[in-house]
Amino acid sequence: MTTTTEAAALPLIAVVGATGTGKSALALDIAEQLIGDGRSVEIVNADASQLYRGMDIGTAKLAPGERRGIRHHLFDVLEVTEEASVARYQTEARAVITGIRERGAVPILVGGSGLYVSAVVYDFRFPGTDAALRARLEAELSERGPGLLHQRLKALDANAAERIGSQNGRRLVRALEIIEITGEPHAASLPDEPVEWMPLAMVGLTLDRADLVPRLDARVQQMWADGMLAEVETLIPLGIERGVTASRAIGYAQALAQLRGEIDEAEAIDQTQALTRRYARRQVSWFKRYPNTTWIGATDAARVASAMRAVGDRR
Repeated sequence: MTTTTEAAALPLIAVVGATGTGKSALALDIAEQLIGDGRSVEIVNADASQLYRGMDIGTAKLAPGERRGIRHHLFDVLEVTEEASVARYQTEARAVITGIRERGAVPILVGGSGLYVSAVVYDFRFPGTDAALRARLEAELSERGPGLLHQRLKALDANAAERIGSQNGRRLVRALEIIEITGEPHAASLPDEPVEWMPLAMVGLTLDRADLVPRLDARVQQMWADGMLAEVETLIPLGIERGVTASRAIGYAQALAQLRGEIDEAEAIDQTQALTRRYARRQVSWFKRYPNTTWIGATDAARVASAMRAVGDRR
């Protein structure tokens, strides 16, 4: 049995990268390697969509039987009507990781939601909220659309504006709220040189875009073949259409539109493929910002050995 002291000798391990690069499989391989060395390991989810109960096919969530007997945390913890909050996630994920270490186990954080990963592994404090300010910004969003909010954010924090994009009204409102609350023009951006919350070994999976795009397109096709529409149909009575976050998730928004008859299946798949490709590009840009990440080829036969060297280097 691994002791707390022995586990503390290893850093928090984070496995990151674009969607479709095999992060979950690598995290499991690393875990099995550590277990073979006599350590206890537990995995923590850092994919915002996999927090939702019932959203399985469209998020490529590992089924319990695929988790190789390794304890997993923060899967299926939200109803589809609940709004995912990175501030709430930070608190819960850090509590889980602290508990893992107190049990003498090694935590592995795995996922591609850049802000969620960063909020956990780096010293990032979230400003509070201002109900009146939030209401004013949301009213402006409703009346005038996201374009003007995006232009205002671009003038105050170009990096945040580029990262969020011009159509994500909810995140534009939050970024502008943070800036007004703090009075700092660049408060919505993470620091260029982040400070680690605890000793960290960040492992990133990379794949040439020429190879990644066909993989992503095929993955979306397979989602529909595996029953994406049927999954979404089961979530409608549970309120997914009312869910601020869940209803907008890539693939789920398109499946809902198909079920409403607004688009046909070919259009739903095509839109999901295009959005997935765009999302993967943003993920690569996000994780490339941070130093001390060991990048490993997703198809590299020695990727587990490379990851273990990275972990050993940070001891």
